[in-house]
Amino acid sequence: MKVIHAFLATSALALGLGTTALAQEKTLRLLTWADYAPADVVAQFEKESGYKVELTLSNNEEMISKLRATGGAGFDLAQPSQDRITGPQQEFGIYKSMDLSKLKAELFIPSMLEATKKNTTLGGKVYGLPHIWGTDGLVVNTSLTKMADYPDLCRGDVKGKTAVRLKRPTLLAFAFASGKDPFALYSNPKAYGALMDDVGKTMIACKGNLKFFWDNKDQLLNGMRTGEIVGAMMWDTGGWKLNGEKAEIQFIAPKSGALGWIDTFAIPAKGKNDAAAYAWINFNLRPEIAARVAKSAGNFTASQGADQLMDAKLKAQFAASFPEAALKNVKWYPAVPAGIEEIEGRVLDRIKAAN
Repeated sequence: MKVIHAFLATSALALGLGTTALAQEKTLRLLTWADYAPADVVAQFEKESGYKVELTLSNNEEMISKLRATGGAGFDLAQPSQDRITGPQQEFGIYKSMDLSKLKAELFIPSMLEATKKNTTLGGKVYGLPHIWGTDGLVVNTSLTKMADYPDLCRGDVKGKTAVRLKRPTLLAFAFASGKDPFALYSNPKAYGALMDDVGKTMIACKGNLKFFWDNKDQLLNGMRTGEIVGAMMWDTGGWKLNGEKAEIQFIAPKSGALGWIDTFAIPAKGKNDAAAYAWINFNLRPEIAARVAKSAGNFTASQGADQLMDAKLKAQFAASFPEAALKNVKWYPAVPAGIEEIEGRVLDRIKAAN
């Protein structure tokens, strides 16, 4: 009798484990940004593929923190920006290299695919593929003020009416506006630290000009809508959204250059469902799917041909914000070497603490 009970218990345990393993095989655990996985797109993928999608919304800092805490476990696919891959990978080993044979490479814009592969290569292996891209620049209420570059946010005539984030893009933007190239100093921590110290002093002097350091998009968008904020460093889609509501609010590529980013697909080191991850990547790069995701995100995509299916108003706004010279002047984020963000963190802490 004991033998039968033991057999039944073992069988039940095995059945339970089998069910769990099967559920894992049919689930894609996706760590991504808000608006990158709209409900209708997820539903179509689930119907076509048979996979169930579990969404966790995040940002660059949180993605790295979550994956670092688990050694790359807990998710099957993540979407860090391309400059946040090789540094954390070198330091923490949180990703696994891409199997490029599982990709439908013809779905990607060739130049963007090659550039991202180059920027996410470590030890001869590729760790990231391009998905959504966009820029940070200036959003200005042109009926209330005129601005051409980031330092205009610190002018006396707009005191208390501007905003930036207390994050690294702000430091980099003001470094470029000072005539320096911070990216060229990534390999020289001492020189980079000196430049960041100078930018920190500039930002401390500017602090009285800022209505607030914005930390969520609604706070910033509402500030611009009410006229409480007349100019801000902001992402392009926020500016275009506001422009759709009020024509006088415009996204402007700064004279010193907008900052360009590409959010990628990267596979966590201990992901359990690579097949689902590659299925999602290839599905998302289909032009008709990519155009729907781009509309949800309000940005452009690395999908070849998706731009032809994009919203006409967004295309017109992009053309107005980025004449050819401004597009050529975009400062694309390169990979961030280990230690650089610690330097920036210390400067950001000093700005925050300053009166």
